[in-house]
Amino acid sequence: MTEAVALAPVEARQRLHTLDVLRGFALLGIALMNVEYFGRPLADVGSGVDPALRGVDYVLSWLIYVFVQGKFWILFSLLFGMGFALMATRTHAAGGGFSKLYVRRSLGLLVIGLVHALAIWAGDILVTYAIGALLLLLFRDASPQKQGRLGALLYGAPVLGLLLMSVVMLAMQAAGSSAGDDHAGSAHEAAEQAARAAEIAAYSTGSWWQATVVRAEYLLTHIPEMLVFECFALGIFLIGAWLLRSGAIADPAAHALLYRRLRRFALPAGLVLALLSAAVTVQLDWKDDSAHAMLAMAVMLAAGPLLSLGYLALLVGAVQTALGARVLGLLAPAGRMALSNYLLQSLVGTWLFYGYGLGLWGSVPRRWQVAGVVVGFALQVLLSRVWLAYFRHGPAEWLWRAWTYRHFPAMRAR
Repeated sequence: MTEAVALAPVEARQRLHTLDVLRGFALLGIALMNVEYFGRPLADVGSGVDPALRGVDYVLSWLIYVFVQGKFWILFSLLFGMGFALMATRTHAAGGGFSKLYVRRSLGLLVIGLVHALAIWAGDILVTYAIGALLLLLFRDASPQKQGRLGALLYGAPVLGLLLMSVVMLAMQAAGSSAGDDHAGSAHEAAEQAARAAEIAAYSTGSWWQATVVRAEYLLTHIPEMLVFECFALGIFLIGAWLLRSGAIADPAAHALLYRRLRRFALPAGLVLALLSAAVTVQLDWKDDSAHAMLAMAVMLAAGPLLSLGYLALLVGAVQTALGARVLGLLAPAGRMALSNYLLQSLVGTWLFYGYGLGLWGSVPRRWQVAGVVVGFALQVLLSRVWLAYFRHGPAEWLWRAWTYRHFPAMRAR
């Protein structure tokens, strides 16, 4: 049997329906996270809730910051790790060849991510995912339990380090001491403000080419942050691989105890930590109060996977009910073409807000951003259902699969 015959994209009937539902749900959270930064400089990422907001706009931003931001990229990363484990299992069953296939798949995602980051939106996460996908190969032969433990360690160790660092900074602040060179700090702050101003100018009134130049500069200058983030992402990928290989996704009924623990313990613990972080501060002032900003960020990072796993457990449980299956099943088509929908969100978002589009940068209140996401996502769900009535794959998925399997898969639906 040749590789082209043995290894091919799975048919719709072979897909894990629950994974598609979860991907569809995650798409909504990703859109709620990203919409703010289609009309706000990415230099502000990590600064929390905009202090200039008032009333309903502030409340909506607070809710998204506490319950969505930093939780839905984790949910998507869990699903990415599950996809890695599922592909490994199926390619081994088909006769092997996983490593070469997966490297091609990852390099294809890297190209898509670079096009997205440079030509569309600098807030891309696909480049990070592609690099993490290649690193996942180092752990492919580990047992599911070992993958889960390694994932928890890769994510948890940096969080613990940040917590300890915040405690030291708070102690130094209480003692009235300060660290660092004021001149160097001023120079760094001036460079950050210049980069922020360049972002605003390019995205709000600049041409596509001017915006692309700034996007390229953003990508290059944020490589160190991306590599740090890679550690967190890889940890979540491995936890997702453990979940899939344990059988918890394919057979939730046999793992009822796990889901019960996630709902009863992980979800409340994540909620408490998220609220504690918000009680410290939701406006991270890294210039004048970096100690409290560090503490709030570290506690929120600890809350993220607990809340995300809790959300996952609630959704998986709901899908097992008749009503939940009908309602949440509507999200499955959007999840089947999650990559296309993610790219479409960026295309529409930048077209609406950037100067070379409708130029709405800085003029859309938070409430209308959120309302627009809800309406836009509903349209994506509908369009995905219509598209998949005629085609087997989303357009981006089709190109990605063609590169991965070295032949163009059938596109028209039977």
